[in-house]
Amino acid sequence: MFTRRLQGKRFLVACLHTSRRVQNSRKVIEKFKLADIGEGITECEIIKWNVKPQAVIQAFDPLCEVQSDKASVEITSPFDGVVTELLVQEGQVAKVGSNLCLIEVVKEGAIGISPNVAEPVNTSSNPDTNSLPTIESEQESGSSKEFTSASRRKHPMDPTFTPDAKSNSPIFATPSVRHIARQRGVDLAQLAPGSGKEGRIERRDIDDYLAGAATTKAPVALQDDQDVVVELGRTRHSMWKAMEKSLHIPHFGYSTTLDLTTLHGLLPSLNANIPPHFLPPSVIPTLPLAVSPSSVYPPSPPPEIPPSGQYTRLTYLPFLLKTLAKSMFEWPLFRASITTTDPSSRPTLTIRPHSDISVALSTPNGLYTPTIQSADSHSMYALFSQLKYLSHLGRQIPCGLTPKEMPKRGGTLTVSNVGAIGAGDFAAPVLVPGGGVAIVALGRAKWVWDVDRGDGSGERRLKLGVSWSADHRVIEGAELAAFVECWRGYVENPARLIADSV
Repeated sequence: MFTRRLQGKRFLVACLHTSRRVQNSRKVIEKFKLADIGEGITECEIIKWNVKPQAVIQAFDPLCEVQSDKASVEITSPFDGVVTELLVQEGQVAKVGSNLCLIEVVKEGAIGISPNVAEPVNTSSNPDTNSLPTIESEQESGSSKEFTSASRRKHPMDPTFTPDAKSNSPIFATPSVRHIARQRGVDLAQLAPGSGKEGRIERRDIDDYLAGAATTKAPVALQDDQDVVVELGRTRHSMWKAMEKSLHIPHFGYSTTLDLTTLHGLLPSLNANIPPHFLPPSVIPTLPLAVSPSSVYPPSPPPEIPPSGQYTRLTYLPFLLKTLAKSMFEWPLFRASITTTDPSSRPTLTIRPHSDISVALSTPNGLYTPTIQSADSHSMYALFSQLKYLSHLGRQIPCGLTPKEMPKRGGTLTVSNVGAIGAGDFAAPVLVPGGGVAIVALGRAKWVWDVDRGDGSGERRLKLGVSWSADHRVIEGAELAAFVECWRGYVENPARLIADSV
């Protein structure tokens, strides 16, 4: 009688299936907010959306690319669901904490009354068994209306993956390559997979694509004798605001010269012994060894160095950074940063365990200050490799520096190598909020006649002019002068570093 009353097992299964779906799952609209991606960053420009409305996404799928004052960042989705609406369009600026898009997700649990819950799927109220869906029909209709874990797309590296030009598969390309493609009107989907690692699209792929369909256009002639109004870009506008804030910092300046003659004599020996993993493959010596150093046990493999971090000769800069890091270790005050506290309370300083040094980097996009963290723990060879790599990222358009190279807390000391551009000896560097407690500008090294050397007749010496600015709220004038003399002791006597096995 019980079976006849329920009119068969098929009806029973269908009812149980419908009841479970209605009571234990619900659709919720999640608001995805722009998170804080860096210290001092209050807004970002949306460069590109990687999804469109009604697109199905999974967790960690790329949502969009944003450009801040410091770097380009790719933001991924924290949810599995469907993008219902894009609240900020490409080219618009979004504040940190504001909503970027709406994502519809399916959550398990009892249904509660919430304004974020989407409208439920309409179900028939007719108790007639002929109108109730079966298990097969329910699964077929649900596959087109609901986002399920079974619809996850396969990774491109999966052996069973088959490319589909109409799918929403991610396109692997750096922000700079995406920016170039957008400027030149190239659809990256037509270039995927690229010639780079794991199918990544490189700039040469765009150049090769345009070379096959290049068209000549007549240049637009600019009229003479007319004023042109140019709006400052985001990076230069950020520099504008930072310079205005620097007026609230009391500066103390100090200038002197360092003798690099002894270091200059050491450079040929240092260049002749650059570790092979820092050298380009074309110049690595391939002479066979009579005795193998790994005949019993192979040595640890060296770290992988990107091509942009390889070089064939050193300059003075990595040595100056290394000696600065050593001096900062002896002077904890220069490893300090001002701790943000309540204005009504007494200010505090945070002393870091290592020497974090920022480097002023002039790029086509503006001025950036990437940070070399724990500079005291790196060799001169490793420091110069990092400098080459950071310079390569800075030359990309848009800037290729990421939060990894520009962490939320920068260095406690900044170095500006202005001598690499001009022939000046001294400068007046400006200390900005968040730029540490001191900054030094390095001039151009010059051979001069030092009358104080020798037996009164003088000597020809290589001198480098250095100009300091310190936060006078934290560092006293005498402390800055003593710190510079500590630095001089390492620079002018490089043999002191031998005991530390640099």
